[in-house]
Order: sequence, then structure tokens, then C-alpha cells
Amino acid sequence: MTFLPIVARELRIAARRPGTYWVRSGAALAILVIGTWFFVMNQHRPTQEIALGLFSILTGSAVLYCLLSGVWFTSDCLSEEKREGTLGLLFLTDLKGYDVVFGKLVATSLNGFYAVLAAVPILALPLLLGGVTGGEFGRMALVVVNTLFFSLALGICVSAMSRSPRKAMVMAVLLILFFTAGLPVCGEWRSVAARVPVPANAWLMPSTGFSYYLAFDAIYKTRALEFWWSVAVIHALGWTALALASLIAPRSWQDRPAGAQSLRWRERWRGWSYGNLTERAGFRRRLLDRNAYFWLAARARMRPAYLWAVLGLVACGWVWGLAHSGRDWLDEMTYVLTGLLLNVIIKVWFALEAGRSFAEDRRQGALELLLSTPLTEHDILRGQMLALKRQFGGPVMVVLLVFFLFAMAVSSNALSSQEPQDRILWIIFWAAAMVVLVADLVALYWVGMWAGLTAKNPTRAAASNVGRILVLPWVALGFGVLVASVAWPNVDDTQVLKLFLGMWFGLGLVADLGFGAWARHRLLADFRLAATRRYETLPGFWKRVLGAGRPGNTTLQRG
Repeated sequence: MTFLPIVARELRIAARRPGTYWVRSGAALAILVIGTWFFVMNQHRPTQEIALGLFSILTGSAVLYCLLSGVWFTSDCLSEEKREGTLGLLFLTDLKGYDVVFGKLVATSLNGFYAVLAAVPILALPLLLGGVTGGEFGRMALVVVNTLFFSLALGICVSAMSRSPRKAMVMAVLLILFFTAGLPVCGEWRSVAARVPVPANAWLMPSTGFSYYLAFDAIYKTRALEFWWSVAVIHALGWTALALASLIAPRSWQDRPAGAQSLRWRERWRGWSYGNLTERAGFRRRLLDRNAYFWLAARARMRPAYLWAVLGLVACGWVWGLAHSGRDWLDEMTYVLTGLLLNVIIKVWFALEAGRSFAEDRRQGALELLLSTPLTEHDILRGQMLALKRQFGGPVMVVLLVFFLFAMAVSSNALSSQEPQDRILWIIFWAAAMVVLVADLVALYWVGMWAGLTAKNPTRAAASNVGRILVLPWVALGFGVLVASVAWPNVDDTQVLKLFLGMWFGLGLVADLGFGAWARHRLLADFRLAATRRYETLPGFWKRVLGAGRPGNTTLQRG
């Protein structure tokens, strides 16, 4: 029998897949764009300083991409097979656990590996400017590849233990955060408690950030052994995760009856999430009176509590910073970082939820059944809007209130040391942030629902939503700032700030209006048709652009 037969098959398939080429090209292009932007923005600095800064930004971006690769590529690969009932079919053959695990690892992460493979040679460009040594580049390339392996292995291990895509992704994120940041924070806390200036290395070794920090020449010269130990520990953790996945996968696909203890905990969790029979009946009656799909999408009545809990953690961190730093905490940079964090939490969470129920109902065929009832498309869309409003309405109002308080704090002479003209700019910034937050959420609502109807799974629906509304405007903004800095190199800082604010606000609204209006039109026109296309291959991008994928085309009307 061929060793790792699934791996050989997936490699042959991937070699013929057009997306494999485009991922490599896109990754290399992204690295080149980031590097060009940084170089042009800092061209007046010394060459060696530019080289080191450019190298740090490029390698840091690559390490961050590798850390998130496990969440995106492998966290749902085995759990998806379990949900569809196909994982057990593989184990009816002579395949072993490691055959399936390594096969799925290659199948799902090959594009991510090719992206890193295309990006690593470009990381050597700062060598031409000086200030970066060959050893520094080699160690950083090793850290990037090692981080990718660790993240992918951790993601597939979580996938072997889970069945739900959301739980698998959340668990993968938590484990990556635990090894990357959680253990170093625990070590720092213990060192402070024991009054030791430096935390023990045992807490830092599993952290990718620690190995990345030690890879630079200035640190590596005195701590070389710690670097190699950190790389070895992270690599060993990756192989441990793969071994666990190989042991768990053959035993986790079967639906075994739950034990008495498991059933009790499951019932407690269900009671906490949905309430007892009386509470569920009253909750169902209230929601059904407003909209039937509203009840279907909002049955988990405690779901808003999760978002409130995260915002509460942010508030606790803010209070701790205020108590620890005093008046120094109340400055503009703290306000901006807090606003950025709140924006990311609200918008990304909203993007994940906007199309999730549509994607899951479409995959299971539930949307087809709903459309055979007296419910109309407008009823379903309105019910989803009410469910999102119930989950996010209160937190969004709190975030808007926080932005308003930040604007008032900046405008106050007692809490701000800025000049009057600068304070006006900050007030305009926070007012624009409030408008953009609301506009982004409206666009994420429409784009997320359409992506949920057309994407292969909820993960791709969320990625499409985030990419169009949240990522694309920032890419355009970076390109616009680059062009402006080349065209007007001698503009003062105030003019640059005004230009940045205007472009950020304008590009954000253009993306919201453009993609939001397009998705709304497609939902209202083609909702029923898209909801029934579970088994059809969607037309390619250029076919859709050129009109081959319009409702009148036979590709959409087949079946």
C-alpha cells in the first residue's frame, strides 16, 4: 500500500487547481506592496534603519499570517467531514488515523504553505539595503515556517475533537492565544509576584513571539541557546498535536451515547442557554408574535451575553490601566487603541453572525423548507435583522457612547494637551468613527446574508464579508496614502492627517454603499434561487462579472 495515499492524491489535485497559482502570486504581491509602502513612507531615513524596519514589518506580518492559518485552513477540516458523515467512510478502508490526518492537513493547508513559500524569498530584499544579516534572515525564515506548521497542526487537532465549526475556530484561536500570549503573561505575573525581574524561560519557550524576538541579531548574540530551544519546543508541540489528532480521529467520528454525567452537564448548559420549559415557551411566544424566523435565529437567548462578557473584559482592562497609570492613561493614543479594539470586536463578530444562520440553513436544506411555507423572503430577511439587532443592539449603543465620551474628553482642556485646531480634528475623527461604525454594520448585514447564501460554508461567508467591507477599504487607503506621499512629499503633518481622515471616511462609505447596495439588490432579486443552489458549482468571478451568472442563465436554473 502507498504510504500516505491521501497526501499523494491531494498533491496531484492541487497541482491542477488554478487557485494554487493565484494564492502564491497574491501572497508575493501583498508582501511587495507592504514593503513598497513602508519604503516610500520612510525614504528620508538612513538606509540601515529602513532595512531593519522593513524586515521587521514584513516578517511580523508573515508570522501573524502563519499564526492565523490554523484557524482558517485546518480548524474545520475534520469536523466538516464528521458533520457530513463522510469521515467514517474513510475508516472503513485500510486507512489509518495518520493517513487521514496528514491527507487533510495537506489538502487544506497547501495554499497557505505555498503563500509562505512565495513570501519567504521576498523577505530577503532588505538584505540588499544593509542592516540585516544573512543569519538573521535564515532564522526568521525558520520561525515563519515553524509557526505555520505549529498553527496548522493545532488547528487540525482541534478539528479532530470537535463537530461544530464555530466551536472549532474559537478553540483554535484560544489555544493559539494561550501558547503565544497566555503563557508569557502567566510567567510575567509569577515573576512580579515573586519579585523576579525576568520571567522563567519555561513560560516563554512555547511562544512564537518569543522566538521571533530572539531571531534578531542584537538579541540572538547573547541568547542563541534560548532561540533554538524555543523553536524546538514549538516544533515538538506541533508534532504532539498531529499525534493527538491521529489518535482521536478514528475514535471521534462515531455517534456514541452520552453518559449520565455528560447528559447532566448538557442539560444544564441547554437550560442556561435556552431557559426552562416555561421560559422557553414565553420567549418563543414573544418572538413568534413578531416574526417566525426571528425566533428560529434567536432561540439561544443567552447569545448576547457572550458579547457583553467580552466588552466587560475590555472594560476591566481599561479600569486596570487607569488604576495602574493614573492620569497618563487618559491620552489620545489610549482612546484610539481602545476604539480600534472595540471596532474590531463588534464588526468581526457581527460579520461572523450575519450570514452564519443562512449558510447553515442552506447547507442543511432548511431554507428550501422555509420557502415552501407562507414565509416570504422579506419575512426571513426581517427576522434575521431582528435577531442581529437583539444580539448587537445594546453593545453597539454602548460603543457609540464610548466614542462620544472619547470625543468629549479630547475636546476638554482638562483631559487633553492638544492645541485647539488639533482638538477639532480629533472631534471630527470620533464623529466619523461613529458614522463609519453604523455604516459598516449596515453593509455587513446585507453582504453577510448574501455571502451566507452563496458561500460554501459559514467560514468562507464570514471571510468574504470581512474582506469586502473591512479589509478592502484599508488596502485602498494604504495605496492612496502611498500615492499621495509620492506626489506631495513636502506636505506638513496636519495636512497629511486631514488627507488620511478624508480618505478613510470616504473609502469606507464608498465600500459600504457599493457592496451593501449590490448585496441588497441580489438578496431581494435572487434570494429564492440562491437558497436552493446547494449542489451546484458557482460560476467563476469573471463569468459573474461578464454576465454569465445572471438569473436568466442556464447555469443557475439547472436542477
